[in-house]
Amino acid sequence: MPTDHRLDLYSDLSLTLATAGSGRPALVLHGGGGPATVAGLSAHLARTSHTITPTHPGWNGTERPDWLTGVDDLALTYLHHLRAQGLRDVLVVGSSLGGWTAAEMAVRDTAGIITGLVLVNAVGIDVPGEPIPDFFALDARGIAEHAWHDSDRYYQDPALLPPEQLAVTRANMATLRTLAGDPGMYDPKLLNRLRHADVPTLLLWGESDRIVTPAYAQTYANAFPDAHLEIIPKAGHLPHIEQPEATFAALDAYLDRLNSTAASSR
Repeated sequence: MPTDHRLDLYSDLSLTLATAGSGRPALVLHGGGGPATVAGLSAHLARTSHTITPTHPGWNGTERPDWLTGVDDLALTYLHHLRAQGLRDVLVVGSSLGGWTAAEMAVRDTAGIITGLVLVNAVGIDVPGEPIPDFFALDARGIAEHAWHDSDRYYQDPALLPPEQLAVTRANMATLRTLAGDPGMYDPKLLNRLRHADVPTLLLWGESDRIVTPAYAQTYANAFPDAHLEIIPKAGHLPHIEQPEATFAALDAYLDRLNSTAASSR
């Protein structure tokens, strides 16, 4: 079971972290839906890795300092955390907003801390002809239809949610709007910067995602020096939830390749 704890990173910022497993460190970054959306991903990685799964500041009632207003701030925060803990050879896995954060970390990692990168239906770049929908203009049904392959299965009617859960969801969305921009959800400079992220990268993508499409994913993959795109059938924006078996098989194959490359270079 994961162990939850808080760590004071700065005088005005404490990180809320869930850790599990042992081995190579793996930082797992959630998207707008919060840490619950990557719990299965973290649990899978914890079988062979030491997983670190933060709750982004401002999510689920955690505090966000006034200066933390963008994904670049979030990326630098997590890089500083990795450095402060003396971690090396870190695998960074990010879903949606977490994938964008992971990519921003990779282009800023001048110390070579990150040696593996996995982006799961990441937002964060501007692709002509493949615009990200105005997420904040969608109602709950619209979000479900854009995000899930099987939208009827995963749609949650807000009218049926407990008031406490609805309040948390609304607060999380307000934080998402602050960090990601409204309606952008991308950094116009990131696409050109990705050529500097010289780390083996896997992009895992649900084929039915209508927030960021497979064509968007291909542009993302092409921007990295060393990247492979794996499309997951019958999955949307969160393939690790809709199709965990196929998603984890592709992830494990990537990790096996990383381990084989590392062994041969010794």
